[in-house]
Amino acid sequence: MGRDVAALKIRFCDEFDGGFGWIVDEFMARCSHALVVAGRVWVIDPLLGDGVEDRIRSAGEPAGVLQLLDRHNRDCAELAKRLGVPHHVVPTASVPPFELIPIRMGRRWKEVALWWPERRVLVCGDALGTVDYFLAGDERLGVHPLLRLRPPRKQLGRLEPAAILCGHGEGVFDNAAALLGEALSTSRRRIPAQAASAWRAWRARPS
Repeated sequence: MGRDVAALKIRFCDEFDGGFGWIVDEFMARCSHALVVAGRVWVIDPLLGDGVEDRIRSAGEPAGVLQLLDRHNRDCAELAKRLGVPHHVVPTASVPPFELIPIRMGRRWKEVALWWPERRVLVCGDALGTVDYFLAGDERLGVHPLLRLRPPRKQLGRLEPAAILCGHGEGVFDNAAALLGEALSTSRRRIPAQAASAWRAWRARPS
């Protein structure tokens, strides 16, 4: 893997009875997740950090690694190898109990969202985020800056999630369905505000 796993500063987050997440202390705020279903653990867009592999193994039997975005290679292949499980790269067929929803399947951007219907949990790699540079004004959840002109309303607008987990920033566990609807319906008109927020976040980042 070519780096010291222990050197990556992570903290665990997004704790709920269906899984957990861990986030990197950095400007990009990369976040990974593990979902636990009937004693089996599915890992989503993982980065390896101190204690991550042990936490996954202690949660149950590893079942697979799901990579929701083509450029989110992160440590997906390495962790799948360590755990001895399949590495699903931008899968479009359902992986029970999850549904995979195509967000964008172009030559330069391939992304699917994961929907866990039984628990009403939505997981997005890049389409939605809660980190500062995704957000406009007082938003708590925002559409990716490059998707704001054409937000995934048809793909995600039908969902009523109880929780939204993101690949950048911590998840949303309260009022999630309303926040999703707001993010999708206002993404275009809030482009100037999002651009201003991103500029402020970039200038304020640690040097």
